[in-house]
Amino acid sequence: MTRDTAHRNDGTEILDLAAIGIGPFNLSLAALADEVDGLSFAAYDRRPAFDWHPGLMFDWATLQVNFLADLVSLIRPTSRWSFLSYLVEHDRMYPFYIAERFHMPRREYADYCAWAARSLPGLEFGTEVEEVRWDAGRDLWELSLTDVATGTARVRYARNVVMGIGSEPYVPDALRPVMGERAIHSGHHLHHVERFAAEGVRDITVVGSGQSGAEVFLDLLRRQKETGWTVTWLTRSWGFAPLDYSKLVLEYTTPAYMRYFNALAPEVRDRLNRAQWQLHKGIDTETIDLIHAELYDHLLDGERPAVKLLPATGVVGAERDEKAIRLDVRHADTERETTLTTDALIAATGYAPRRPDCLGPVEKLIGWDHQGRYDVGPGHRVRTVPEVGAGLYVQNADLHSHGAAAPDLGIGAYRGACILNDVTGREIFRLPRHSAFQTFATA
Repeated sequence: MTRDTAHRNDGTEILDLAAIGIGPFNLSLAALADEVDGLSFAAYDRRPAFDWHPGLMFDWATLQVNFLADLVSLIRPTSRWSFLSYLVEHDRMYPFYIAERFHMPRREYADYCAWAARSLPGLEFGTEVEEVRWDAGRDLWELSLTDVATGTARVRYARNVVMGIGSEPYVPDALRPVMGERAIHSGHHLHHVERFAAEGVRDITVVGSGQSGAEVFLDLLRRQKETGWTVTWLTRSWGFAPLDYSKLVLEYTTPAYMRYFNALAPEVRDRLNRAQWQLHKGIDTETIDLIHAELYDHLLDGERPAVKLLPATGVVGAERDEKAIRLDVRHADTERETTLTTDALIAATGYAPRRPDCLGPVEKLIGWDHQGRYDVGPGHRVRTVPEVGAGLYVQNADLHSHGAAAPDLGIGAYRGACILNDVTGREIFRLPRHSAFQTFATA
């Protein structure tokens, strides 16, 4: 790839790299790309500005990873886009130093990312990528863009594309019939919880026991004195289990394990992902402690409405009428089935990879695995048919191919560096050679 700015015959600039979606991972890519001289880069997002999980932006919530898992520090700690640079610019370095907070508040992380998004070059918010096509004559990706505000259409061309559009709320089949005004996904919790209170909801049920479910449950408990609602929390898992953040287990979220994991057979990777769910689906111990403290206070108050926690209890069916939602549940151990009735439901049932509509025109050029997921190689490049030389990469759509580290913010800078090294054809960013004490493959 030449470093000189190139153009098509019609004078349109050819981008070296186009990113679709501007979440934390493509924002990390943009921050690192800002250091690559001569790289023509742009990123697009249909939203008007950066926004990160606003429906779960509790004032008291912290990140589950430490502040070094910012946009750049684990690869380029001297970058002007580091979290420490953000603190200096906002005159908060000494308060942060004295506070000794290794885990930053979630709202501070969101503000840090928004700060970077406002200043980084090449980011185009309010721009929808309608379609991605392949220009066979030039071996380029052709991006059809629309300005969300005006409807103006245009086309850009790129040698490489990075998909970073994130995931979408997942609702299991058993709950889909009841979703609506009184049944929402946890990702929208803060947009609706005050409405629930205003409408006089007397009973709320939370389904799902990951971090989001735990935070929603805690928020409902803390509002209980004011609202008077009863709260039920159920999970099909054996218990309300913690994230495993022990040191040697955390090595399974390092580049060393990602490389090992990607080299395994697909069926082995799927088995390991099912077994390693506590690396990314559990509840952090601080939140568990806060919940237990709130439940203990509940005992002392005496007059508070009922609270129920139901482990090993899965929803097998649901229906609703104008008055209530009925959940048919089955206990995993006893196999006993019963029906629960609730006024409102919050489905903390996680997120699923989003297969973007814009890739429709090139779907047959892309390598998919046996379950219809991207066939992703070790450098986070998606395999394509041989005649396509233009690069296609993914961010946070590679849990199946790279393991539990894929959604971890701590891997963002590393993955972005891998992509930029591959796109430029040289090691612009030095990648860590030693990231774990364990040797994952002995043969």
